[in-house]
Amino acid sequence: MIVIMKPLAERMRPQKMNEYFGQEHLVGDGEILRKSIETGHLPSMILWGPPGTGKTTLANILAGESGKKIFMLSAINSGVKDIREVIQQAENLQKDNGQQSVLFIDEIHRFSKSQQDSLLGAVERGVFTLIGATTENPSFEVISPLLSRCQVFVLKSLTAEHLKKIIDHALQSDEYLKNINVEIREYDAMLRLSGGDARKLLNLLEIVIQSHSTKDKLILDNALVEKTIKQKIALYDKAGEQHYDIISAFIKSIRGSDPNAAVYWLARMINGGEDPLFIARRMLILASEDIGNANPNALLIANQCFDAVNKIGFPECRIILSQACIYLACSAKSNASYMAIEEALAMTQQTGDLSVPLSIRNAPTQLMKELGYGHDYKYAHAHANNFAEQEFLPDKISSTKFYEPGNNAREKEMREFLKTRWGKKYGY
Repeated sequence: MIVIMKPLAERMRPQKMNEYFGQEHLVGDGEILRKSIETGHLPSMILWGPPGTGKTTLANILAGESGKKIFMLSAINSGVKDIREVIQQAENLQKDNGQQSVLFIDEIHRFSKSQQDSLLGAVERGVFTLIGATTENPSFEVISPLLSRCQVFVLKSLTAEHLKKIIDHALQSDEYLKNINVEIREYDAMLRLSGGDARKLLNLLEIVIQSHSTKDKLILDNALVEKTIKQKIALYDKAGEQHYDIISAFIKSIRGSDPNAAVYWLARMINGGEDPLFIARRMLILASEDIGNANPNALLIANQCFDAVNKIGFPECRIILSQACIYLACSAKSNASYMAIEEALAMTQQTGDLSVPLSIRNAPTQLMKELGYGHDYKYAHAHANNFAEQEFLPDKISSTKFYEPGNNAREKEMREFLKTRWGKKYGY
């Protein structure tokens, strides 16, 4: 039996970029983070990706190779007081010897709005470079003012080839394992049981080797690994392991109108102790993003589900979650509303702050009225069918269509309605 102080995953944590596996789209030659190190300009950023893809390691490497002091906080057990202490330390380092700093916050999505607010001033003043890590979509979990000050980089799941290289590197480089005669004949079981998480993969490898270490040659194949690991490691862990993948499978099953798969992934989350409000919240988002006006009742059902789960909690709320999950999966689908706002947001970014047409501006004062505010505005209710054609968009983007009704019964009715009003203008 090998006696060691640190887990293999910690011993093998890369210290330099050339030891880092994966994320070639970010750290490969000529890619953005590689260039950031080479130019000495490291922006504040959010690293978004599944667990075990190297977010913490990458943050350490970026700080180290940029010559910056790194402070590390976990959103699980840190608060505003801890942030203020880091800000003070970083300011002192900057003032005393010009030392630049990085603040790395793991699971930044767990910070409350006030905790995230407390970071804004320091990031704005350049007291430190902020690097946040999250498994959750930062658009939903990070406040807009902070998100606007950071670049978001998406980390991809490690491929089988990456994981095999990590295993081989550990066997060749670790001071303990390189002295053991190990031959890997099959990788599949280790890759499958690790769930693509490099940290879990290395710890699993260490468990198997420790359980069978002898003076003779140790041959690792799928059968030996599966026999050794009697229970798959962390099938679901609400603190992060597999959390990302399972909620993704749940949402995609509902979107794909498969209630059987959806309720299975729901059960996996329930058995793993997932926060029921997190599940209900995701269904609430989906009801608008993926169902929308194809069935407006879906949003009502999802909202009622969220409220009921909040009042009841586990274990009874599992029934309510199941009912809402199945209803959403069996509902007609449309992402037309989602696409409409995405198109509109893209247009505002391209065209900037276009002027509101004078006819539909507010005119609370006489001066505004004299300037033409509200002039020629047509009050819809004073016209037949409560409609009067007029221009509501800025002149530069007049007649731009953002909303394209979906191909479902409810939105076909909406298309017919719009056709009678705006058929010529928007092409319905």
